Amino acid sequence: MMPIRAEAGAFTGTDTKPSALPLTAYRSAVALDEPFRPTAEPAPAVRTDAHARSALRLLSTDPAVTRLGLRSESLRSLTDTASHADPATARRVLRALLTVREPGPLAEGADRELDALLGAERRLRPAVPVLELPTIDGEFQGTTFRAAAEAALWRGDITTLAADAVVNAANNRLLGCFRPLHPCIDNALHNAAGPRLRDDCDTIITAQGTPEPTGTAKITRGYHLPARYVLHTVGPVVRGRPHARDALALASSYRACLDLAAEVETIRTLAFCAISTGVFGYPKEAAAPVALHAVADWIAAHPARFDRVVFTVFGDDDELAYRHALGAGARSGPDGAGGRRSAAPQAVPARIGVDRAGSEHPGRPSRE
Repeated sequence: MMPIRAEAGAFTGTDTKPSALPLTAYRSAVALDEPFRPTAEPAPAVRTDAHARSALRLLSTDPAVTRLGLRSESLRSLTDTASHADPATARRVLRALLTVREPGPLAEGADRELDALLGAERRLRPAVPVLELPTIDGEFQGTTFRAAAEAALWRGDITTLAADAVVNAANNRLLGCFRPLHPCIDNALHNAAGPRLRDDCDTIITAQGTPEPTGTAKITRGYHLPARYVLHTVGPVVRGRPHARDALALASSYRACLDLAAEVETIRTLAFCAISTGVFGYPKEAAAPVALHAVADWIAAHPARFDRVVFTVFGDDDELAYRHALGAGARSGPDGAGGRRSAAPQAVPARIGVDRAGSEHPGRPSRE
């Protein structure tokens, strides 16, 4: 596997320096306002295996094969259409190959095979329209959360949300996770969107010339995701109990995403993941009220800018943290860094791991 190192300073504390690159500096470079037009129509479901094998064959000489610890010859049994190899194995190898692959042009024809495959997989995943989700004021009777009429709490796979934009918890390289089959949101979004997402992130971070600071945001198109856009933000890294500066940095990530989304006129709905609560270590019960407070403040200052903001959770402990905060009225703001422990039974914590690029993940089985 390719050795990937976290950028200097990635885990040394919270850095909230302003981003050097505003949207105007890269908007045209990533063709943000152009609709995504894939090079091939989505394949029929019965043809997905053939397209996965064909893409593997075309990528068999890519340097990523060596980084994955394989040889081109070892892929032959997977790429041969007459092979009896498990189709799921070919798809997993292709996913792993794209995960470790550096940004850059694909082998000729590979983009068509991947577009056909990823388009088919998107059709096979039922999309969830965010405006059909119940709002918080409908689910939590009596909550004092100020944005209850505009926000929703939803548990599920963020790669299926048909929001205008979804938020990715990124590392400061901004290129996604480079660990194959790693169950992080960074991997899940990049895998579903396709390799153009990494290419766009590379364009942005190269133009910026420095790692992405904590508490800022960048935006790209969503490609094969139901969401048209992806907002990428680097949350604070916390070791132990969070301090006030950590809460301020976390709130800054939420505000930065909202500010940036507001610059794109077509974004009316967006969905947040639980930023920093994976390997970045922010305790979930402390992070939820910070997130709720930051979003409520922003919505109060910009009424009617967004039609719906969704807080997306994936596991029992994530959901319990938000339900407790909403039940308590979400009154704790950034100054309440320590948070409160729920009286409800807690789910057994999943194992937490760190990939070599510092991507955040919840340590749960893959969403895919």
